[in-house]
Amino acid sequence: QVQLVESGGGSVQAGGSLRLSCVASGYTYSHYCMGWFRQAPGKEREGVASIDSGGSTYYADSVKGRVTISRDNSKQTLSLQINNLKPEDTAMYYCAVGCSYCGATYCSRERVYDYWGQGTQVTVSS
Repeated sequence: QVQLVESGGGSVQAGGSLRLSCVASGYTYSHYCMGWFRQAPGKEREGVASIDSGGSTYYADSVKGRVTISRDNSKQTLSLQINNLKPEDTAMYYCAVGCSYCGATYCSRERVYDYWGQGTQVTVSS
């Protein structure tokens, strides 16, 4: 059974940092795209960052320079380091897996993701 479990969210002040983690189980994901998405109240879900099986990354313009995505295939974990948090980063953050042997361009597209976690809440106060 495929399972993705996120952790690391919380409430922080603007300018702070958080490190989100996602543990994947139920399958071997080393050759799959892995990504982070977020959804703020009243808004559509949007991509934050993604990484392909070779380690190539994609970042949304809104977070570029403040966010680092990484994966540890041996532990089947995905991480997202977010620095200089802003109130507009407030959202539920979701981990996702999909698209076997796809490159970074495909990994940046939400539609290629098949499995999703339950999310971890990030709240940033000004």
